[in-house]
Amino acid sequence: MAGTFINVVAIVLGGTLGALFGERVPDRLRTVVTQGVGLVILAVGIDMALESENFLVVLGSVLLGGMLGEWWDLDGRLHRLGAWLERVFQRIPFLTRGSFVQGFVTATVVFCVGPMAVLGSIQDGLTGDITLLSIKSVLDGFTSLAFSSALGMGVAFSAIPVFIVQGTFSLGASLFDQVLTGAMLTELTGAGGVLMLGIAFTMLEIKALKVANFLPALLLAPLMAWLIAALVF
Repeated sequence: MAGTFINVVAIVLGGTLGALFGERVPDRLRTVVTQGVGLVILAVGIDMALESENFLVVLGSVLLGGMLGEWWDLDGRLHRLGAWLERVFQRIPFLTRGSFVQGFVTATVVFCVGPMAVLGSIQDGLTGDITLLSIKSVLDGFTSLAFSSALGMGVAFSAIPVFIVQGTFSLGASLFDQVLTGAMLTELTGAGGVLMLGIAFTMLEIKALKVANFLPALLLAPLMAWLIAALVF
């Protein structure tokens, strides 16, 4: 799990630096930073979504995943976790500057939905190869720096769910490697891209979406791809 530890440190470091020095940046510049990151996430989301080879799988997984997430109130639970963390650390002034909960929720989804989080963690667990997670760590570090300069220290605390998610994939690497096929990972990437678009829309203030409620789509997309392959062959 060395790669995951590096990733966690990068997020905490970037998030902390952004929170410490972000208040020195004028509001209009923080707005530009948020919009710039939103545009990049929009582009990445489109690129990921277009990797799907069967968009019906992405559509089905997002619709069913959204209904499950709404039923389980995943977005609400994630917001409540962020609010609890904010209350715990509210005595430290710079920790609660900005939108702590929004930063925590947004960064958690961004850092967890990408294919590098899955593939990198599996590689780390199977062979000890941390190349993918090292690259992801650099990207996440700079992204958390940009996020936290606008949204505050909540971004750094997204390292907690990142550690849990990626650690799970690393510890269960042998199982996931046997189960996940190329087609399943492709549709997982496509569904993740759609979720990234939702994050971008929220950051660009186009439409506020409860993106966390769609997280079950990341489990349903590869499952549906496997079912289709099993039925065809």
